[in-house]
Amino acid sequence: MFTGLIEETGIVKSVGWNHKSAVIRIMARRVVEGLKTGDSISVNGACLTVVSFDGNSFAVEAMGETMNRTNLGDLKPDNAVNLERALRLGDRLGGHIVSGHIDGTGVILSFHKEDIATMVTLKADKDLLRYIIEKGSVAIDGISLTVVKVDDNSFSVGIIPHTSQETTLLKKRIDEKVNIECDMIGKYVEKIMLKGKPDEIKSRIDEKFLMENGFF
Repeated sequence: MFTGLIEETGIVKSVGWNHKSAVIRIMARRVVEGLKTGDSISVNGACLTVVSFDGNSFAVEAMGETMNRTNLGDLKPDNAVNLERALRLGDRLGGHIVSGHIDGTGVILSFHKEDIATMVTLKADKDLLRYIIEKGSVAIDGISLTVVKVDDNSFSVGIIPHTSQETTLLKKRIDEKVNIECDMIGKYVEKIMLKGKPDEIKSRIDEKFLMENGFF
């Protein structure tokens, strides 16, 4: 488990492909402190296992599923990535509960400055957007963020100066791909209450359903 509070940005040193899987070596300083083989590290929000390390870098393995379904498959040497070590018992949970299991990807539509913050609008598939709610939590490339606005095709988050300095998000380009992990609570609630397939959800949630379950 992770918090979505990025500890540092690392620099990709190499991506060694093996058919569909890859070994990614990343240069870093803070996250290698106390590191052990087998530890979990979030790389752009994806939970990966450390297979080797030294004083200023570490290597992780990523299977084909991970490389295909996240932006890790687009990584090249010298790219910057967001890094966070796994949460330890007793640590403060300053962000929100992040599993490191990416639900899908989105693309950046726009950046808009508002006072001290920068509003970032992202396009995502409807299968992801149904779990994203206004003022709810979402992890973008591993960064714990609060949703400012959401509509049928996109959602927006606000980036404060500290987050801008400590992460890669505002260094990205329009149309660049990002990893998205939705708040897991919503997914579990949906599974338990509806016990159906995604294409059945719209037909099962109506005014009668909401009244019967205490929402009215």
